[in-house]
Amino acid sequence: MDLHRQTGINIQEKSSLIWAIADILREYYKPHEYGKVILPMTVIKRFNDVLAPTKEKVLETYENVKSFAVKDGFLEGASGYKFYNTSKYDFKKLLDDSENIEANFREYLNSFSENVQDIFSNFEFDREISKLANSGMLYLIIEKFNSHNAYMGADKVTSVDMGYIFEDLVRRFSESYDEQAGAHFTSRDIIYLMTDLLVAEDREVLIEEGVAKTVYDMTMGTSQMLTCMTERLLELDSEADVRLFGQELNPETYAIAKADMLIRGGNSDNMRHGNTLSDDKFEGFTFDYIISNPPFGIEWKVEKNAVEAEYKKGESGRFGVGLPKISDGQMLFDLNGIAKLKDTGRMAIIHNGSSLFTGQAGSGESEIRRYMLENDWLEAIVQLPNDTFYNTGITTYIWIITKNKPEHRKGKVQLINASNMCESRRKNIGNKRVDITEKYRDIVVKAYGEFLNKEYELDGKICESKIFNNDDFGFRRIQIESPLYDENGNIVMKGKKIAPDTSKRDYENVPLNEDIDKYFEREVKPYNPEAWIEKTKTKVGYEIPFTRYFYKYEAPESSDTIAERISIHEKEIMEALNRLFFKEDR
Repeated sequence: MDLHRQTGINIQEKSSLIWAIADILREYYKPHEYGKVILPMTVIKRFNDVLAPTKEKVLETYENVKSFAVKDGFLEGASGYKFYNTSKYDFKKLLDDSENIEANFREYLNSFSENVQDIFSNFEFDREISKLANSGMLYLIIEKFNSHNAYMGADKVTSVDMGYIFEDLVRRFSESYDEQAGAHFTSRDIIYLMTDLLVAEDREVLIEEGVAKTVYDMTMGTSQMLTCMTERLLELDSEADVRLFGQELNPETYAIAKADMLIRGGNSDNMRHGNTLSDDKFEGFTFDYIISNPPFGIEWKVEKNAVEAEYKKGESGRFGVGLPKISDGQMLFDLNGIAKLKDTGRMAIIHNGSSLFTGQAGSGESEIRRYMLENDWLEAIVQLPNDTFYNTGITTYIWIITKNKPEHRKGKVQLINASNMCESRRKNIGNKRVDITEKYRDIVVKAYGEFLNKEYELDGKICESKIFNNDDFGFRRIQIESPLYDENGNIVMKGKKIAPDTSKRDYENVPLNEDIDKYFEREVKPYNPEAWIEKTKTKVGYEIPFTRYFYKYEAPESSDTIAERISIHEKEIMEALNRLFFKEDR
C-alpha cells in the first residue's frame, strides 16, 4: 500500500484520536479552550516523530559543534530538516521521569531551533504548560500523545495528510465555540479547482524541465492552498522549483503553517504573521501565482488608518484605485494581489456575490472592477455550487485575474455557471453539504479551457460557459434633470440656465457600447419631453450581473394544467373520505 493511500485511510482516525485526548482537559478547560493545548501539542509531537530517526546523529553532532558560534548548518544537516532539537529528551524519555515532567518538558522545548521557538511563541503555550503541570495533567497529555496510534512520523503521515489532520482539528475547535471554521481553511475540492484553473493556460510551459515558480497566499490560514498548488505544479514538472510565500493574521494558524513548511523542507521565513491590509510583509515582492480565499463581509475598521494612508499614495500604493465600503474589505485583497502579480502572473481569488455588482458608478467597488476590466486583467469568473464551504451556504465565485491573457482571450471575459457541478455528501461538515468531485471539476476545467459559448452536461447536470467583451460590463450613469415650475407654472431660470427640480432628479445606466443621446431620445424623452442630461455629472461604472446572464425563463403552467391537477387531487381526497366513511358505517 503506498504512503499516500495508507495515511489517507488514517486521517479521520488520527484527528479523532487527537480530539479525544481533549477529554482529559474538561475539568480544567472549557471546550472552546481545548485548542490552546491540543493544537500546539500536535505540532510538538509531529516535530518529535519527524526528528526521531536522526535524533542520535543530531546529539552526536551537537557535542562536536556546541562551542561553535555558528552551528545551525551542521545541526540541520544532521537532522535532515531546516530545524532540530538538541535535548536528550523525547516524548518517551520524558515519561520515564514523572517527578520532573514540567522542568524536563520545558528543557526539551527550549532545545528546538529558533525557528521552532517562534512557532511556540505564537501559540502562547508557555502559560498552558504551567496550568497543565499544576493540575497534574501534563504527564497524562504527553502520555496520550506518545501512544502508538498517535505516531505522526513522516514515514507514516505525509505533509499533505498532516495538513488534513490540522484542518480537521481546527474545524472541531472552531465549531466548539461557533467561530467560523472557514476563516482558517478552504476545503480541498475547491482548492483543487482553483489550482487547475490557474495552471490550465500554463500547462505547456510547466511541463518543461527546470521551471521555477513563486506562489503567494495573502490569507493563508494553515497554508493548505499553498500545499495544493505545490502538488499541482510538481505533478506537471517533478523537478520544478516551487517557492511558497504566505501571510496570516491568526497567530495559531500561522504557527501551524510555519510548522508545516519546516517539515516540508521549505523556507519557513516566507511564512509571515501579520495583517495583510495594514501590515504588508511582502512589500516590493511579485509572484507568478496568487491563490487566496480572503474574508468577505468583514469590516476593515481596524485597518482603516493604514489602508487610507496607502490609498493616498495613489499609483505608488496598493489601494490607490479606490476603497470599498468600510463594511466589506474583500476587494482590497484584489488590489493587493494585482499589485503583487508579475507581468505574467495569474491569480485565483474567492469572493461572494457582492463583488460582482456592489457600489454605484464612481464608488470604490465599481472603480476596482473598472481597473481590472479596462486593463484587461479579468479573465474568468466561475460560480461555485452553494453549500461547498464549511462556514457558509451562500453563493461564491472564483475570479481568475491575469496580467498576461493569451491572445484568444484578450478583450474578453469568460463566465462559467458551475453551480450544479457537485455531489451531495453522505455526511455534512458544518455548512458543507456538497463536494466538487474530480469528474465535475474536470468538466469545469474543460469548459474554461475550450473558451466557448457552450453547455456541458454530466449526469443530467449542466455547466454553462459564456464569453463577453470587457465593455459589456461597463455603463455610463447619467443624471436626468427636469425643469423647476414656479407657482404659476412657469419654468424657473437660474441665470441663463433652466433651474432643475431636484425632487424629480433621476438616473439611468446606459451601456458603454451605446450612444448616450440616442438612448436618452429613445428611453427618456417620450415620457419626459422637457428633461435633459446633466452631462457634467456622468460617471463610468462597471458591474457583472452574473445571475441575469444565466437566467433561464420557465413559462408558468397553463391554467388548464393547474385546474386538471387540482381536479385529480380533489378526486383522490373524495375517494379517501368515502373509504373512511364507508368503513365507519360498517
